[in-house]
Amino acid sequence: MRRRILVFLGTLLICLQSALATETIVSSLPGASVVGRGVLSYAFWDVYKVTLYARDGRFDFNKPFALSIEYFLAISGKDIADRSMREMRKQGFSDAAKLAAWHEQLKAIFPDVRNGTVLSAVYAPEQQTTFYNGPTIIGTIAGDDFGHAFFGIWLDEKTSEPRLRRALLGLS
Repeated sequence: MRRRILVFLGTLLICLQSALATETIVSSLPGASVVGRGVLSYAFWDVYKVTLYARDGRFDFNKPFALSIEYFLAISGKDIADRSMREMRKQGFSDAAKLAAWHEQLKAIFPDVRNGTVLSAVYAPEQQTTFYNGPTIIGTIAGDDFGHAFFGIWLDEKTSEPRLRRALLGLS
């Protein structure tokens, strides 16, 4: 009986965190609705579910939008930052000084995640990217260069996950 209660409370907490993250995006991005969503999987493991939000559900890289990622596995914040940098480099971003600075910022921003953790990022063109853990702001990084490089991981034509990109953009 005790185990069932713990499982129920854990499930409730995961649902609550996801709902709070969605509420945070909608309040940060008035008129936002889902453009698309998909799951990143490797071999037999689902790693995370990612959802793209934009005003009126219409994505435009030159207008505010947000990505929300619900993790299904435990991953260290450092590993998330490291992988983000590798993906930015794969897309051709090569300014070593900026990449090094962003890497340090991302390592400081990203927490360790576990099943049910929801991290979100809201992009405000010509301003900044704001990161959230559930409803809590955990950091910001200024500039369009960063925004395009970071969100390009999922949304650029050169992404390493074209099927996921199509799902996010509502093309599949």
